[in-house]
Amino acid sequence: MNGEVECSVCHAKVPVPAAVSKAYDSHRSTVSSRQRALNVLLVSGDCVLAGLQPILVYMCKVDGKFKFSPVSVNFLTEITKIIFAIIMLFIQARRLKVGDKPFLTVSTFMQAARNNVLLAVPALLYAINNYMKFVMQLYFNPATVKMLGNLKVLVIALLLKMIMRRHFSTIQWEALALLLIGISVNQLKSLPEGSSALGLPVAAGAYLYTLFFVTVPALASVYNEKALKSQFDTSIYLQNLFLYGYGAIFNFLGLVLTAIIQGPSSFNILEGHSKATMFLICNNAAQGILSSFFFKYADTILKKYSSTVATIFTGVASAVLFGHTLTINFILGISIVIISMHQYLSNQIKDEIPSSKLEMADTQHRLKESVIVNVSDSIASEAKHRHGADERQPLLPV
Repeated sequence: MNGEVECSVCHAKVPVPAAVSKAYDSHRSTVSSRQRALNVLLVSGDCVLAGLQPILVYMCKVDGKFKFSPVSVNFLTEITKIIFAIIMLFIQARRLKVGDKPFLTVSTFMQAARNNVLLAVPALLYAINNYMKFVMQLYFNPATVKMLGNLKVLVIALLLKMIMRRHFSTIQWEALALLLIGISVNQLKSLPEGSSALGLPVAAGAYLYTLFFVTVPALASVYNEKALKSQFDTSIYLQNLFLYGYGAIFNFLGLVLTAIIQGPSSFNILEGHSKATMFLICNNAAQGILSSFFFKYADTILKKYSSTVATIFTGVASAVLFGHTLTINFILGISIVIISMHQYLSNQIKDEIPSSKLEMADTQHRLKESVIVNVSDSIASEAKHRHGADERQPLLPV
């Protein structure tokens, strides 16, 4: 269902979100306390993992540079996620009940691969974005990178409206505008001085990378949510296996391209790694796995707002570990962002009405209307019958 639904009684038009798949619509219409608990766990876990990510990347730098290839970290991260997905698939297969359809047969696997081919799009975009995360660390401190990442929320909202026909209320758009104001307050006088490796001024290079840093992952997130929810009946671990498989292929091609440009010695994927990079790989893998649950069982906006909350953790941790100053701009900016998040999510709870519930309400209105009409007709018919009978009876009893 897409667009608006008109009530048969009051004729009011109510906007409803576009349908993604029948299985997902059924899932949304039966949101339980367990689902809400899952959302809390997802947000809590993402806050920790997303908050640690810029810190770990910063710790991997030596004299302001990376001694390893960022593409190799991304490749090893995808391999880690593939191993996890395979382990979970075997565990899930062993728990199948009698009569359940097996999903590890060749025919089922190939059919699922054809149905989930759209996952190749976010896999390519994620491969580009994961490289951009390292580049951004060369221009900004961890807290600033986290705040810039919050710009993705507005871009994601626009893409969700265009691609998935998602409805947003006026208050929600105002909340997103407030988010931009909060980010702008934090970014005042925060750009470093000097020159970039591209020969451009650092400010120009930083803004150029920021544009890609915001747009690419926003596209990846929206297409990932669309792909996962459009095949909602497919096991999430099987979908993750396809997504991470595509990601490993794209990152391997990046390693080959780097070897062609810099020489065969750069193809050593373990060169320059330390304990910090190993922690980074595990953190990135866990964050990627958690994100897939966000996109399939929650939504992209909730994922990005949870990452916004992680900004506080990143800012405080970077101040404690590396001595970065928490400026008044950062404090005011994050305060505005938190207000924006509360305003957006509070309004989202009121606006998001599953289409099935709207249909149920409309059916109830129609049923009540039908009952009223039938009762009225019955009363009118009985009155008419009594009136006709009275005309044939004597006025006084015989």
